[in-house]
Amino acid sequence: MDSETELTTKLLEEYINQHKAEAIKLRKKMDMYKGQHDILSRDPKEAFKPDNRLVVNFAKYIVDTLNGFFIGIPVKTVHDNSSVSDYIEFIQKYNDQDDNNAELSKLCSIYGHAYELLYLDENAQVGITYLSPEEAFIIFDDSVAREPLYGVRYFTNSDEKIEGSYSDKNKIYHFEIEDGLRIVDEEQNYFGDIPLVEYLENEERQGAFDNVDTLINAYDKAISEKANDVDYYADAYLKVLGAELEEETLQTLRDSRIINISSPNGDDVSIDFLAKPSSDTTQENLINRLEKLIFQISMVANINDENFGNASGISLKYKLQSMLNLANVKERKFVSGMNRRWKLISNLPNSKMSKDDWMGIDYQFTRNLPANVLEETQIAQNLAGIVSEETQLKALSLVENVKDEIERKEAEVDKKARIYDYNDLGDIDEQ
Repeated sequence: MDSETELTTKLLEEYINQHKAEAIKLRKKMDMYKGQHDILSRDPKEAFKPDNRLVVNFAKYIVDTLNGFFIGIPVKTVHDNSSVSDYIEFIQKYNDQDDNNAELSKLCSIYGHAYELLYLDENAQVGITYLSPEEAFIIFDDSVAREPLYGVRYFTNSDEKIEGSYSDKNKIYHFEIEDGLRIVDEEQNYFGDIPLVEYLENEERQGAFDNVDTLINAYDKAISEKANDVDYYADAYLKVLGAELEEETLQTLRDSRIINISSPNGDDVSIDFLAKPSSDTTQENLINRLEKLIFQISMVANINDENFGNASGISLKYKLQSMLNLANVKERKFVSGMNRRWKLISNLPNSKMSKDDWMGIDYQFTRNLPANVLEETQIAQNLAGIVSEETQLKALSLVENVKDEIERKEAEVDKKARIYDYNDLGDIDEQ
């Protein structure tokens, strides 16, 4: 909207109604992640036909695998200023931020984007939580910069009425909708900007399985029909030509599973099973092709593939290259969101960060890969004398915090030096 336009209650209600229509499409994405696929809502077949509804939840596999690779190892947030670093660590522990980040990342992969809400709790401490895009949205201005103007969150309460809040740079307004939208309360916004942060999976806001949802539905259909064929052969019709069987005989055949019939006229009696033409090879080729395309187009590695575990070194990196590219794009978007998070926190009157400290924060993302520690130590040794000690230690995945490791190493050196000096003084005294 135009930044000069006033957000009236009527206009806000129009935005909420528009978002509710979009939320229906978003809900389908979460349904697919949870295993509620199209195959389950298809029209039922005739009662005498097998009607299997099998769901192979590639959507969940893709999302969980990508996020395990991207943020399975928590993000490290460091700052050169020790007091700022301590404050950041406190805020993150206070809000269990590692879990928040993981859930935020998962929502981004499902919906293509998600939101983070900042607030002040009853202790006047910063609260941070994640929000689904089904329950929140941001209104941007129509300039090239796309500056956020308003952040809106709403939900349906226990009385089936919609209530929520929206914020601008100065205030937070609480509203409810019953025969129209009305403001019921307002409070000061101490964050200096709207305390709602959008995180993107990519610039197009596409989820991790958006490009393969039709393939996943086709896979469900193909494997369900495969199961139907198995049931069909298990319940195949018996064909008897040249003889008419009585009901008692039919019951005996079903119970004994033995067929022994003579023809009264000496004619041949033909007994066999009705069987439709086998399409097993065609079905298997389709299923294999769909599975291959799902992983190829989603760019997420099938780490359960039997050939995947045999790869090592550069070969493993090539197999993971596509997923690494996805993770790199996601990392840049995630860093943008986290920068805004700490910028908002630095605006608070009781913040222990100055307004520019957020620009000095360094985020360390570590891809969740199987580590060859021997190879890493050899690389680190070869870097000695070429790069700084900090860069050298970054080559080791077993080192969680490089700065802490350097400090521990320096402390050990100092301790050994003091012990050595003390022994020398003892020898002098004895002389």
